[in-house]
Amino acid sequence: MVDLPGLTKVPVHGQASDIEEQIRKLLLSFIQQPRALILALTAANQDLANSDALKLARQVDPNGERTIGVVTKIDLMDEGTNALEVLTGKVYPLKLGYYGVKCRSQLQINDNVPIS
Repeated sequence: MVDLPGLTKVPVHGQASDIEEQIRKLLLSFIQQPRALILALTAANQDLANSDALKLARQVDPNGERTIGVVTKIDLMDEGTNALEVLTGKVYPLKLGYYGVKCRSQLQINDNVPIS
């Protein structure tokens, strides 16, 4: 398992002006390998159609056969909304499916709300 950097758009703190292209090339060097599984992380409070991770994964895995979708920040979604259509693959199907990540808020931690 190799933890690669996330895609970035704007150079910060003395990063090279072409940091976006450098990271993109690094990511592609790993994920284009046919035996590599790709974890494509996308925030739940972002439209899936705007996912840079899924866009990059699609370039090397056009049929979604080795891409696993990870939907983060489910806890930050607006009340009354849910990620069910994304998590069930109805929005953008992946053969290996999607996994959701939901964190407890500080209030839930203080109130001893269990993780389960």
